[in-house]
Amino acid sequence: MPAADELHVVAVEVDGVTEKAGSVDPQREQEAKSDGEADAPTTPVTKSLRFWLVFLAICLAQFLSALEFSAVSTVLPTIAHELNSGDFVWVASAYGLASTALLPASGAIAETFGRKSSALVWLALFALGSALCGSARNMNWLIAARTVQGAGGGGIVSSTSILISDLVPLKDRALYNSLNGFTWGVAATLGPIIGGAFASKPGLWRWLFYINIPLTGLSAALVVLFLRVKTPRGSLREKLGRMDWIGNLLIIGGTSAVIIALSWADVRFPWSSAQVLAPLITGVGSIVLFFVYEATLAKEPLVPFLLISNRTTVSGYIQSFISPLVTVTSLYFLPTFFQACWGASPGRSGIDLLGLNAVVGPTMLLNGAFIAITKRYREVLWAGWAFYIASVGGLSTLTVGSSIAATTGFSVMLSIGSGLLYPATYFPVLAPLPVEENARALALMFFCRSLAGVWGVTIGTAVLQTQLAQRLPPAFSAQFPQGAAVAYSAIPAIASLEEPLRTEARVAFAGSLRVLWQVLTGISGIGVLASLMMKGLSLHGEVDKKWAMDEDADRSSAPTESNLEAPSLPKE
Repeated sequence: MPAADELHVVAVEVDGVTEKAGSVDPQREQEAKSDGEADAPTTPVTKSLRFWLVFLAICLAQFLSALEFSAVSTVLPTIAHELNSGDFVWVASAYGLASTALLPASGAIAETFGRKSSALVWLALFALGSALCGSARNMNWLIAARTVQGAGGGGIVSSTSILISDLVPLKDRALYNSLNGFTWGVAATLGPIIGGAFASKPGLWRWLFYINIPLTGLSAALVVLFLRVKTPRGSLREKLGRMDWIGNLLIIGGTSAVIIALSWADVRFPWSSAQVLAPLITGVGSIVLFFVYEATLAKEPLVPFLLISNRTTVSGYIQSFISPLVTVTSLYFLPTFFQACWGASPGRSGIDLLGLNAVVGPTMLLNGAFIAITKRYREVLWAGWAFYIASVGGLSTLTVGSSIAATTGFSVMLSIGSGLLYPATYFPVLAPLPVEENARALALMFFCRSLAGVWGVTIGTAVLQTQLAQRLPPAFSAQFPQGAAVAYSAIPAIASLEEPLRTEARVAFAGSLRVLWQVLTGISGIGVLASLMMKGLSLHGEVDKKWAMDEDADRSSAPTESNLEAPSLPKE
């Protein structure tokens, strides 16, 4: 296998001098001179109407993905109660499992089948899954439908970022990432409110899924009409033959086994049971074997060794894992606190989440403007981790008697931290790498993010249910002999309990959640340590020309990939 520094070399300008930059090139690892320095001035290129319509499709798809996650967490107790099932964990875990397991392959799929074709497939799967979720008649049906929806949702998240990386160079990408992130913030703000509204009447929650269908269709129409890029030649059989099937089998199987083990631990089976340990050990072993196989034997690896060959990129991947784990877990379980401890309705708990969500979008925009102007990203990441530590540490002090002002304040701090970290983790991941690796690098980054979300919800649920089993009063637990999972689905009934049982149940939930926030504080500390590993690198100004939109290629008078390889890369 060739050495990592022999695989790819790209050129960047620092102080007007062209330097070669690969993933392990020591010149790209110079911190003192390259941190924050902009490339040589270039003539700004005005983006066309076609570009902005494609960007609208990207933002709309991102909006759907964020809305789906944030709204479902609010309406979940109502769904579990109406479908009369304690398997509520899998409504979230099935979505995360499918989206996470397919993410490492999404970059290779985009490279093999083309950006446009792959984006349309993900949108179609998301729409199909949404239709099946809305028509679910039992929990097993809903879980299966969420699996289909999750496969599409994960692909949407990956493909939208890959498209942005194709259209905008890294040094200019901060603002576009922030605009895309702002869309996420708006959806995350509206999601709990919309979810609460759909939980207000029996059966109305189904429309939370049905509304995705026309919006997905609009995004797909914009992609079909305005995304004019190229796709590799070759028959379907040839393209399928280039896929890394062994790698896919290892990562999908390993990820699935780990998530199943975490979902069962201390919920259906004890941690020490064979039912938990067997899939957990098998899954972790498969993931380790996946990376070994990719580095040594794979002909067209899903994750080339180049992607993890320097400490700055590795730091970016670790931060990309820890940051969403903390955010997603907090976003998922704060409605539980509001509903179980304060007796809030689903709609009210959505309003109470406004402090967490309303600030993240503007923070992302300011963050993007700062990085776009200064070309510095380390300071942004360090500030984000400081807000995270302060926020989850503060949440760990909440009790049944805490004020809404305290809860809102800690939520706003978490929101600011998320707005700083989410767009900025792109830069330590991509800055050391050549642009040809954008798709696979981003797919791996979103795999880290998505896996973190699944681990966060699953571990958070395990912590909560373990604590509830110890803390809930016997009179309450006796009403739910199937255990804490069913007790969780009974949150809407807490308000109707007689005193002192009602207060005892609320105190039990508050104490259980306090342990969860303490766990998240420790996990945030790992993110801080990872951020100290990264170097400050210059942000290169290239895009991968073989995937550029036609009008971008036409503006360049110099030979490009579009000119040179047009015969082998026909338009989609």
